[in-house]
Amino acid sequence: MHEVNELINVDDPAWPLLLQELSGTGVAVEVLPGDPETGRACLLQLQVSARSNLGGIVLNCGGLMVDSGWLRIFGSPSGAGAEGLPGLAEINAMPATFDPAWPSGAGLVVAHDVLGGVFTLNGGNPREAGRPGEPGEILYFAPDALGWEALGAGHSAWLSWILSGGLQEFYEGLRWDGWRDEVSVLNGRQGLSFFPPLWSAEARQDLSAAGRRAVPMAELLSLSRNSCLQFDGADPGFLGLAPKS
Repeated sequence: MHEVNELINVDDPAWPLLLQELSGTGVAVEVLPGDPETGRACLLQLQVSARSNLGGIVLNCGGLMVDSGWLRIFGSPSGAGAEGLPGLAEINAMPATFDPAWPSGAGLVVAHDVLGGVFTLNGGNPREAGRPGEPGEILYFAPDALGWEALGAGHSAWLSWILSGGLQEFYEGLRWDGWRDEVSVLNGRQGLSFFPPLWSAEARQDLSAAGRRAVPMAELLSLSRNSCLQFDGADPGFLGLAPKS
């Protein structure tokens, strides 16, 4: 086990370089204020250093709101409250104090999108968890396909891909005219529920005609899990703990 000062006091912290990357991107990203105490506790529990982008985000900010909040990358928010973006520790049900026995389970949930999609950093044994990809690879749970897909990149490469505009192609067919205005008014614990649902043939044919309403993210995650169990009996596993707003 590394003490928290060992994890923080590194020669080459990632945060300054990440700030440069953020300032140079053409993608709309809001950097939320962080809580230093929560960040230190989270870093200690994760046992990752400030040398990594994951460690840098957790330690130095409250999260990243990408594309007007379409994608929410979790950090250590300050005073999130009932409507603010939850933190990485909350989403992953981390203990309040360091616990060496705390498991990250199948992986670490690092981001949610407004559709109820989940980005997870693979754990050490994906096969045992019934998930694709390699240890340390980013996976995406797609609410329109009700399944996991491996993205072929680790956390830092995934973040660079986002900041280079990768989301535009990734969500092709899942965005509609006026989506940014609808998304920007949601709070950090809400997503959009579609009817007919995203995985239906009707929604795939004409997404813009589908009904949409703001719901707690917990409701979207529960709906996805229940749909998976109903259709093929396959449990997608942990999608993140998202208390209702």
